[in-house]
Amino acid sequence: MWQQQTIHLSAKKRGFHLITDEIEQQLPQIRNYSVGLLHIILQHTSASLSLNENADTTVRLDMESHFNRYVPENAPYYQHIYEGSDDMPAHIKSALLGVSLTIPIRNGRLQLGTWQGIYLGEHRNSAGKRCVFATLQGEIT
Repeated sequence: MWQQQTIHLSAKKRGFHLITDEIEQQLPQIRNYSVGLLHIILQHTSASLSLNENADTTVRLDMESHFNRYVPENAPYYQHIYEGSDDMPAHIKSALLGVSLTIPIRNGRLQLGTWQGIYLGEHRNSAGKRCVFATLQGEIT
């Protein structure tokens, strides 16, 4: 069985945000899969998706601090500057971290590790709502 749908994420401030619950709430049909895969792709070029720590919020703060240092704003070599000083760094962060994830499903549950969660990396200062396109495939119980 194959299913596809767009997931709408609420606007978030700049930083890394745990969105596992938002994804699962908008895909209740995951519970019907005995075995399968969830593939999600963020349909934007200035944000990212990744898997990481789901319990300690300081990890998300440290991720933001690291990437802001690693990919600074206002670098003199950036040419793509007409959309703001945060735009080109946002594109670079998106490319480094990626915009898609594939997560296995077993017995109606995403098979994330005990301490894993789905992160949205919001790399713009004033971004709006984000869209994630989801594809579910597998065997329905």
